[in-house]
Amino acid sequence: MKPFATTNDSLAVYFGGQRSPSKRSNPINGISRRDCLGILGGSLAGLALTSMSGLDKTRNNPSVVDTHLHCFAGADSQEFPYHPNGPYRPVSAATPEHLLSCMEGAGVSYAIVVHPEPYQDDHRYLDHCLEVGGGRLKGTCLFFADRPKSLAAMPSFLKDREGKIIASRVHAYAPDRLPPFGKPELRKWWRSVADAGVAVQLHFEPRYAPGFEPYIREFADTTVIIDHLGRPFQGSPEEHARVIRWADFPNTVMKLSSIPTEERYPHQDIRPIIRQLTSAWGAKRMIYGGGFNGDATPDSYHGYRQDLLGYLSHLSAQEQAAILGGNAAQLFHLS
Repeated sequence: MKPFATTNDSLAVYFGGQRSPSKRSNPINGISRRDCLGILGGSLAGLALTSMSGLDKTRNNPSVVDTHLHCFAGADSQEFPYHPNGPYRPVSAATPEHLLSCMEGAGVSYAIVVHPEPYQDDHRYLDHCLEVGGGRLKGTCLFFADRPKSLAAMPSFLKDREGKIIASRVHAYAPDRLPPFGKPELRKWWRSVADAGVAVQLHFEPRYAPGFEPYIREFADTTVIIDHLGRPFQGSPEEHARVIRWADFPNTVMKLSSIPTEERYPHQDIRPIIRQLTSAWGAKRMIYGGGFNGDATPDSYHGYRQDLLGYLSHLSAQEQAAILGGNAAQLFHLS
């Protein structure tokens, strides 16, 4: 997959709990970026908003795609143990079987299982999730540029799972857990992702944005997904303003996920930030994710999506439909 370029891990860290752009084409199966945008724009006109009630489960025209959730086997699992280097260890399970049940009840057609940090680069549980998903689930992977064995393992992993993995993720939110910025290893990591035709998925605090920028520029044909709104409240307004300027790079996609509420730290209104992001990226380059965990029910899962729509009331029905699924369906070849 070569993504078109326009377009909860570390929730603990996020909330203090558990812890000039290139004009080259970006082909998807031989389709240029301009052509792909035209196709997407045309397809949005045909997306009915009947799915907003969570009842439209049409498989060939996916109306809702959750692009960010985590699955865990649980702390007691012997078959899928957590990695010794994992930064946190969720006690409760959040299984793919439970996920599929919630998806069915909440009208989510497809979902992306974001491989979480407790497993590090051991992807056995992700493989299990994708097998259980039976085509309704795709995943992201996690490999480390500063660990030679991990870096060497990524190309074959991606080749063996072609069509099942949509992105490789990078974390940069703590001084002791940073990628090797400015070093050949990180460029090699990015090159491997680009060669595999999948996206780069960035989970970072805004202060680390400058370290990623040279690679976003250099690999202009590789889609870069920005997790969790770019974590706006985890940096200064000036630091997050730099992230917002990334909208000028056509290969970046903003993800609306981990939406903080004013009731939780840092007790700030996220609405102006979301307005800024939708203005900068436009509805065609935004995707959504969230609402699933081990305690989720179909109603709570659907309720999260409805709450998100409340933040998007300034957009048209077609634009909302694009963010809730149309864009992701096109980007990740879901049909």
